[in-house]
Order: sequence, then structure tokens, then C-alpha cells
Amino acid sequence: MIRSEYHNHGLVLTIDRAEQRNALSVEMYGQLQAGLQQAHDNPDCHSVIIRGSGGVFTAGNDLKDFQQPRQGGDSAGLSFLRTLISIDVPVIAAVEGYAIGIGATLLQHCDFVYADDSAFFSLPFVSMGLCPEGGSSQILERIAGRRKASEWLLLGERFTAREAAEAGLLTALSEPGQTMADARATAAKLAEKPVQALRLTKRMLREPGRAELMAVLDSERELFRERLNSEEAQQVFRNFFERSKK
Repeated sequence: MIRSEYHNHGLVLTIDRAEQRNALSVEMYGQLQAGLQQAHDNPDCHSVIIRGSGGVFTAGNDLKDFQQPRQGGDSAGLSFLRTLISIDVPVIAAVEGYAIGIGATLLQHCDFVYADDSAFFSLPFVSMGLCPEGGSSQILERIAGRRKASEWLLLGERFTAREAAEAGLLTALSEPGQTMADARATAAKLAEKPVQALRLTKRMLREPGRAELMAVLDSERELFRERLNSEEAQQVFRNFFERSKK
């Protein structure tokens, strides 16, 4: 589930499914999307913080959902990402532990990202028989450079918070256990700003690239659906769940 808390002109959305390493289900994507939209529609909201419970950000999409045939149109995860990209309220991510798949790609669309040394990141799409999503086929290279984007997407290996910070994926590397404190400190600073000027400035920063990014999401959606429905990807998922039973 997604827990929601509004305080001091800021919304905190907590991914709370620790027994599954905060893997995101269809229902949880809908709850995240609704929370973001409510923040955008609230004229007094200055920020949104996204965090995970139990020392884990999120292990990404629930793989059981990937075993279901994917039809045309946006998935629940993609609908959430479109809302994340579209809102004018600043979004802050506080990352501990796993940030895998969409747990890493969503960070590209946040305005502030804090992580400590407990965090590690992975974009394992190729290893799963899939392809990049969340705009990462375009944005990741712009953030981290071609070499890092190629390393992270083609190899799909884990990388540390320190590597993420050095590549520009993070705003700052937090002291151990202080990611939420850093996120709240930034939210408190944003709460002191004139809200209309705050939102307008984010819109001016983001709006020029939003249409292009939405087109990238459209293209990725079709390729991802083809890969998800492929025998190659489905065999990877079957192997994963067989290993999990042992």
C-alpha cells in the first residue's frame, strides 16, 4: 500500500510493502498517481516526498504482473510516470536500500534525490529480456553521460549511491540514515517559498522537454510491450520464480 501524510505544506508518499521489498503492484501505482495528482491540485502544496518503508525504496515492479499478457495502452506504472512528469509541484525522493527498475528510473523525474550508502541501484531490463522504460532511453544519457548510461542499461549491474551521486543522478549523498531528514529539510525550505512562483519556475524548467519526453514514453511503451510478451522475457520470469521456490 501507499501511505499518505500531509504536513507543513508538503505531502509524503510512503511505499509500504516491506515484505515484498516494496515491489509496486498495479494498485500501488494507482495510489501513487492519485497522491501526486492531489498534490498538484492542492494550491497550498509546496512539495512531495516519495520514500520507502523498512529501509528499502522499492525493488521495482511486481514481477508477477509481468507474467500477465500486456495489452495496448498505458500500464499502471506508465500512467504514474506520466503524472510524475506532468505535475508542477517539486518532487523529492529519499532513497535507502533497493532502487531497482522503475525504482531507479522514476528518480530521473524527481527534482531532488537523496540517498545514503545503504542504497544501491539497478536497471536490469536487458537481463530480464526487456528494454528501457520510464524515459531512460533518452534522459539517462543526458543525466549521467553516454558511457554510464550504456554501462547501467546494457549490463544492468548494481551501482552504488556514491556512483549515482558522481554521475548526477542524486542531488546529494546523505549521511547514513539521514536521507529522510535531508528530504524533509529541503521540503521545509520549499514550504517557505511563494507557492505560485515555485510551481511556475518548475514548469518553466520542465515544460520545454515534456512533449518530447511523452513521445519517448509512447515509443518505449510499444517496444516494452513487445518484449514483455516475448518468449525470451517470459522464460526469464519463469526461471526467476522457479529459483524462488527452491
